[in-house]
Amino acid sequence: VIQRSVGPASLSLLTFKLSLYSVPEGQSKYVEEPRTQLEESISHLRHYCEPYTSWCQEMYSQTKPKMQSLVQWGLDSYEYLQNAPPGFFPRLGVIGFSGVVGLLLARGSKIKKLVYPPVFMGLAASLYYPQQAIVFVQVSGEKLYDWGLRGYIVVEDLWKENIQKPMGPVKGIYGTSHQLQAIVLTAT
Repeated sequence: VIQRSVGPASLSLLTFKLSLYSVPEGQSKYVEEPRTQLEESISHLRHYCEPYTSWCQEMYSQTKPKMQSLVQWGLDSYEYLQNAPPGFFPRLGVIGFSGVVGLLLARGSKIKKLVYPPVFMGLAASLYYPQQAIVFVQVSGEKLYDWGLRGYIVVEDLWKENIQKPMGPVKGIYGTSHQLQAIVLTAT
């Protein structure tokens, strides 16, 4: 508050005399206005959409790190291709061309079209990068062995459950199998 002097006798303004700082004399009470139809509709809409928005937020929080790593991988790949080692692009051309040759040789069968190009490209890549090819084959072989073993165990369990169950009485045209055994025993 700025104090001013007016005239010969300096009159100063006191803060407690200003209405801005005075306390209201009556008791104040907060009264909430009734909700309008629009506010009710928006409230119902928000309540209805809340599970979906929380699901979207959860998906976003799970996907964001993966997308960031994918973008980083793309930037690193771009940087690598900008400063590629000598001889990289001719090797890449030979590997890509071998995939096209595999696609051309795989006429007719859809399975051949799925198998030949990767096999040809793998063979061409193994010529240029033999150490990485050996590691890849070892790891792939171990995984294929594990998958085969798991498949064998599943088939064995299914065989034991379904095929080797002891059969109960079988009802046929002439009655149950127990009745047939009794008829055969009494006939002999």
